[in-house]
Amino acid sequence: MPELPEVEVVRRGLERWVAHRTVADAEVLHPRAVRRHLAGADDFTHRLKGHRIGVPSRRGKYLWLPLEDTDQSVLAHLGMSGQLLVQPHEAPDEKHLRIRVRFADVQGTELRFVDQRTFGGLSLHDTTPDGLPDVIAHIARDPLDPLFDDEAFHQALRRKRTTIKRALLDQSLISGVGNIYADEALWRARVHYERPTAGFTRPRTTELLGHVRDVMNSALAVGGTSFDSLYVNVNGESGYFDRSLDAYGRAGLPCRRCGTPMRRRPWMNRSSYFCPTCQRAPRVSS
Repeated sequence: MPELPEVEVVRRGLERWVAHRTVADAEVLHPRAVRRHLAGADDFTHRLKGHRIGVPSRRGKYLWLPLEDTDQSVLAHLGMSGQLLVQPHEAPDEKHLRIRVRFADVQGTELRFVDQRTFGGLSLHDTTPDGLPDVIAHIARDPLDPLFDDEAFHQALRRKRTTIKRALLDQSLISGVGNIYADEALWRARVHYERPTAGFTRPRTTELLGHVRDVMNSALAVGGTSFDSLYVNVNGESGYFDRSLDAYGRAGLPCRRCGTPMRRRPWMNRSSYFCPTCQRAPRVSS
């Protein structure tokens, strides 16, 4: 599933190609693509038509298109394989095209939502006074947000009484961090994924947040991480950060820091990748 860098790459593309354009019409080609819009496909297309799209916004992994003249936004849930593509009108339809949005201008491009596995979708939601779709109002700020509060995050870690990777993936504490970037940041910080958060000192939290930000900015600079063609930007291009990963997906390969073979362990229906030498497992209390 796309994490913060991948979603931000898409957001920037949408800002360039879609912001301030007026919707001429929309077409839903698969009902599952609007299943989160409870009023159905016809209502979704009717309520989009004639409205001007504002500057696309993001919090963590969540992306939305505000409608400038309303108090509503189009929330995009990319799921495992969702893509928002800006394509010329004359471009052939993608095999898994689910939604098409045409605009009332002469730019010659349209917005397409393509989703092979149909786990994602688009939906309209009321917007809160803070500018968020109401269904994601509970999502915490992400570490690249200028208003992210490092001290509040540290205090929340201490109170949570959990382990550090669980905390990093808890979107009510910090948003945008998924499995890939959690493993990368923990490797850089030399912290085992099962270390209890209660023992984190303020300097250790500050150091870890620095690594989270560094790895995300590095990924953002090269278009994010793409392991296959399912994640692409609005022009259909893949990101290249997979070539720079230090931990994720490197089981059996030498640690880039100490040379010890990296390990993979099942974790919460996912996998955790770590160096057993650089990232010592916490001692189990007897």
